[in-house]
Amino acid sequence: MKQQQTRRKFIKQSALSTAGIATGINAMGVPLGELHPAASDVIRMGFIGVGNRGSQLLDLFLQNPDCRIVALCDVYEPYLQRRRDQVEPRYLNDLGNQVPAMGEKFPKPPRIYGDYRKLLEDKEVDAVCIATPDHWHALQTVHAIQAGKDVYVEKPLTATIYEGRKMVETQQSSNQVVGVGLNRRGSAVYQKLAGEIPSGKIGKVTVGSAFRINNMFPDGIGRMGPEEPPKGLDWDMWLGPRAFRPYQYNISPYKFRWWSNYSSQMGNWGVHYMDVIRWLLGETAPVTISALGGKYALDHDGDIPDTMQVTYEFASGSIVLFSIYEASSGGMFPWGEVELRGTKGTLHASESGYRITPTTKGQFQGWEEMLDQEVYDARDQLLGDGSSENSTASLVRDFLNCVKSRNSPLCTLEDGHRSTSFAHLANIALSTGEQLRWDPVRERFANSEKANELLHYDYRKPWKF
Repeated sequence: MKQQQTRRKFIKQSALSTAGIATGINAMGVPLGELHPAASDVIRMGFIGVGNRGSQLLDLFLQNPDCRIVALCDVYEPYLQRRRDQVEPRYLNDLGNQVPAMGEKFPKPPRIYGDYRKLLEDKEVDAVCIATPDHWHALQTVHAIQAGKDVYVEKPLTATIYEGRKMVETQQSSNQVVGVGLNRRGSAVYQKLAGEIPSGKIGKVTVGSAFRINNMFPDGIGRMGPEEPPKGLDWDMWLGPRAFRPYQYNISPYKFRWWSNYSSQMGNWGVHYMDVIRWLLGETAPVTISALGGKYALDHDGDIPDTMQVTYEFASGSIVLFSIYEASSGGMFPWGEVELRGTKGTLHASESGYRITPTTKGQFQGWEEMLDQEVYDARDQLLGDGSSENSTASLVRDFLNCVKSRNSPLCTLEDGHRSTSFAHLANIALSTGEQLRWDPVRERFANSEKANELLHYDYRKPWKF
């Protein structure tokens, strides 16, 4: 028992160090009330987008004593003023806890802006957190870097592959730190596996799989027509670089990820899992992509597929499969959220832990098991007290550390771009109906000009990099 407790203590300390969290930092649940950093050690944060996800991140940043929230920006006045009692009643009735609770306690009221460009002019803002709708992330990140701000930006990083490379190039010509909110990068479980799987822990991996299942049958996000935007919403600013269209209730708030002009479920969920799988495989980008799917069952306005199957092939000799099923329910794996099938064993993993099952011999083979079954429970072995790790909190803490040290964050802009590209590649393959060959160096398709035309779109004036 003593040996087990010592091992738990060691793993816990190692995990804290891996996540860049010093003893006493609350990202892992340690009280911080007694810590008072010097004024010169405080990072002054501005938040661009304080709706659902932005408010979740706001709460995590507020828990760090060396962070001060000095400015907020949003296009919806009740969110900006942090007044839930002024939110459109229909939002509250239909969206529930996807409308933020608000009511935060700020040591000093933050300055508020309806236009993010004004926030970026604020000399008292050191860094910004960007959690706006997905089609805004690239422009706001580039403009923040150009304004001399460090950036924490939510996933998916971009709306197009072109945007991602432009963001990377902009950062490379600056001194700014940029971290991307692909939260599994902050997971000690996946960090552990990323150090073991590429070195052959489960042998040669030939197949990786993940899925997103969310039964929205039959009505999805519903069918609605244009209407006047709710009081306090700057709809023109919400649209930003995208073409103007009248306000529609089942676009904003929250439901924009079922509209291809603003996002997709490949971008919303697929990016998370493709990031993990390519990380564990040590891969950068696929060389072949194919996709099947469509609106097979849902009767709604959303224009993305409710059923989709994507296959990626890597030059090193492996394929990755991703499935989106929004017209059925249930699971696909016996455990976990990702599966890697190796010659020695099969891995099932999530942020809660992992299971490795030894492979068995097949036809004409006579070898014995090549490894032992392994069960790793993060709640027991990482923290030892039944509590769980918050991987996003680890990313937030890591970002703040990197702002001070000027080191690279756990998820860099290049990593965020490469992982987000998987979503765009899948969506383009589905749109063209072609099996596409991808050049990951030139970041262009080798066999389809039709597909290359979808690498970017023309921004609505006056928006530009």
